[in-house]
Amino acid sequence: MYVSAREKIILDILLSRKEGMTIKELASEIEVSVRTIHRDLKRVEDVLEQYELKLVKKAGIGIQLAGDQEKISKLQQSIDQSASSEYTPDERQTLILCMLLEAAEPLKLLVFAHDLRVTIATISSDLTKIEQQLQSFQLTLIRRRGYGVEISGSETAKRRMMSVIIAENLNETAFLSLVKENIQKKSVRHQDSISERLLRLIDKDTLLAVEETMEEIQQELPYSIADSAYIGLIVHLALAIERIKQGENIQMSAAYLEKLQNSPEYPVAKKIINQLMTIFKMDIPKAEVGYITMHLQGAKIRQDHEYLLEKSSLQTAIKAKNLIHYVEVELDVDLADNDSLFHGLVAHLKPALYRIQQQMGITNPLLLNIQKEYADLFQIVKAGVKKVFPELPVPDEEVGYLVMHFGAALLGEVKTNNLKAYIICSSGIGTSKMLATRLRRELPEIKEVTNISLFELNEISINKEDLVISTIQLPDFSGTYIVVSPILTDDEIERIRQYIKKQPLIKSTVRRKEKVDLPAASAERVTKRLNGLHLYAEAAAEMLASFKLSSLEKGHSIKSALDFACRELVKKDMLHNADTVFAALLEREQLGGLGIPGTNLALFHTRHADVKEPSFTLLALGDPLKIRAMDETEIKVDVLLLLLSPEPYHAHGLEILSLISASIIENNESIQLFESKQAEPIQSYLAATFEQFIEEKIKESRSV
Repeated sequence: MYVSAREKIILDILLSRKEGMTIKELASEIEVSVRTIHRDLKRVEDVLEQYELKLVKKAGIGIQLAGDQEKISKLQQSIDQSASSEYTPDERQTLILCMLLEAAEPLKLLVFAHDLRVTIATISSDLTKIEQQLQSFQLTLIRRRGYGVEISGSETAKRRMMSVIIAENLNETAFLSLVKENIQKKSVRHQDSISERLLRLIDKDTLLAVEETMEEIQQELPYSIADSAYIGLIVHLALAIERIKQGENIQMSAAYLEKLQNSPEYPVAKKIINQLMTIFKMDIPKAEVGYITMHLQGAKIRQDHEYLLEKSSLQTAIKAKNLIHYVEVELDVDLADNDSLFHGLVAHLKPALYRIQQQMGITNPLLLNIQKEYADLFQIVKAGVKKVFPELPVPDEEVGYLVMHFGAALLGEVKTNNLKAYIICSSGIGTSKMLATRLRRELPEIKEVTNISLFELNEISINKEDLVISTIQLPDFSGTYIVVSPILTDDEIERIRQYIKKQPLIKSTVRRKEKVDLPAASAERVTKRLNGLHLYAEAAAEMLASFKLSSLEKGHSIKSALDFACRELVKKDMLHNADTVFAALLEREQLGGLGIPGTNLALFHTRHADVKEPSFTLLALGDPLKIRAMDETEIKVDVLLLLLSPEPYHAHGLEILSLISASIIENNESIQLFESKQAEPIQSYLAATFEQFIEEKIKESRSV
């Protein structure tokens, strides 16, 4: 059982005194109220009961311990052992922070000094350093003689700090073991004491109930969540429940909450909160739904080929292209055509930028390794981030994750042979990709590498001849696995190589299985791939055939230009109804700016049931017109790009539309080409882009 600092002081005093003492005397010695002592004594009695001891209360004498002397000695030994560890200054300050964050009232310096076995002067020095940490979370430390020490600030800020110190200091394996209800008793070490204190911020039963709720509901999200983000979300939810129980509620403006209600994550967040209210039989404020929505938005990891049609994706894509170009120039390498790097950066940057803007914070347990192993690349990416995002304070933790994406691209792709490997990496998609790429390069006998979540591990069928490689311990996995660092050192590569050599049956087993299954499976796969290639080619051909550049006379407004384009498409039998599609375009504009920052271009797009055939139209305006840009500035444009798609439309076609939007911002030359208002060169550029894209898809289909 956990014993708090003040409870230890009470037990120490009672153990050291053979005669009784009054509650008032005890309160005076510890410098707390009589009421506080009465409350603490209830917990003290629970501790004594474990040792078959009692707290005797005698009128006129006070209270004293009673029981067998051997049992009293065991209690004394246990208390001494639990407080005997020596902490580093960082560990000690973490523990002080935990005590302050979980305390419902001010704490005296004596409590810290006694619990941590240091002087009051040391505690005072620690508090000065903690005060500096608190400032970055918009929290303040109140220190007054006779009053004590406490943290002051908003509930939102306190929760954010709790989440960060848990993520930074809690042993990840211990946390995951707790979530999986497989806690193992460990020897008493000071590091475990820190984990224990951190976990005390969250009740175990609450944590498990939250995890079960999330595991059930996350299937409804249209994207996957990295393990590290999933854990962070569980921590946030569990902290929210605990703090609400204590009467601590967060606040959110009604206007911002209303804005969040329009996001696709809000219904999922609402369902999570409703389920938790049922489980815990308590009311949870609407503001909590808003904060869970924000966490879901900040935790998403999308697939590589996310469609770059919405405002946020295209704006992020522009930034990603600029960052890639900066790194290209600095390293003198060609990264412009690396589709995986581009889409990976867009997928990472969208939630990352959201986290930074909302001051949600992020931890990166790999940061020190990344800074050491990839020092030059880290400095280049950091400088590039500062240039591309001058208005945002991007922390080193985020830069570290971006370095992993570039690292994976720079390692390159290699051919593989027969062995299949599963990678469990809690840190996210960038790390997983780099680890997978290095595995393929260093161990060509690995045919296929699949990144899976820890929470998916026991839900998929893994053959005993397959490799399971993890960056964390897997307490619930019964099979054989190899633990490596996310960086994958040379020693670890050699260890994996030696392990493979000791598995003589792997290659023959895989070959026999493929030989049996190949005919039926191959025909099915080939049919599916050919159908997919056909859909890509068909969509690309339709877009090339539909492409048209219309030069408009002076005097047109943006609305009249769009109306003109819609009516022209009706004449070509590509729209059912010009008015409904025109209205949808205007409605889309109300959701946010459509001008592409730094250009003379604006991209209008919509998917609508009244669109019969997909089309791409350029409207060359007679006069430059003012329009709201994607970064909410105001720019002048003289070219309107109009992308229209049926609703519904197959995923392959949407990917082609996404390719068009990506090709517009490919580089400065592509932007200038679309600004030039020259139909033939633009159409030729699109044709070449489509051809290259489909050739890559053909290569991909052959390599699988």
